[in-house]
Amino acid sequence: MGPVVSRLSDYSNDRRQQRKDFIMNEILRFESIDHITLIVSDINKTRHFYCDILGMAQVPRPEFDFDGLWLHPCQPSPGETVRALIHATLESDLAGKAGWGDRKVKSLSRGHHFAFEVNDAIEACEHLRSKGVNIVVEPRRRPDGPTQFYIRDPDDHVIEIFSLANE
Repeated sequence: MGPVVSRLSDYSNDRRQQRKDFIMNEILRFESIDHITLIVSDINKTRHFYCDILGMAQVPRPEFDFDGLWLHPCQPSPGETVRALIHATLESDLAGKAGWGDRKVKSLSRGHHFAFEVNDAIEACEHLRSKGVNIVVEPRRRPDGPTQFYIRDPDDHVIEIFSLANE
């Protein structure tokens, strides 16, 4: 095969790969994160922590054949349909044990956690402290600028709370 034919073949293979990549990106285009599921030991303690302390809203949940609750970070407007961000499921043989267990994590920011953005992390930290929430990592500056701190829920799930406002 001569050099011109070889280049045409390479071009053709590149175009085929680009088309495959384009089709895959159209098929598998992620729009958002729908929810996370937390296995919990006590639905009422979970509801109290996320709703009464963190200020989330409990939203309607389908009538599954297992106990749980759905939570959303803000109170929906009347008539507004929202998807739950957190699905709390009661521990069971099928769901497993509550919490993430002791994974010998030495740095919370590198272990399993999920994060919420707030307007002001410093104010949020003081508010949660006044509600008796244990701040497991005090507010600090992330290398990319935002201020972050960490708390744990009743089942030891780690939650990062951060803001861009304290940059």
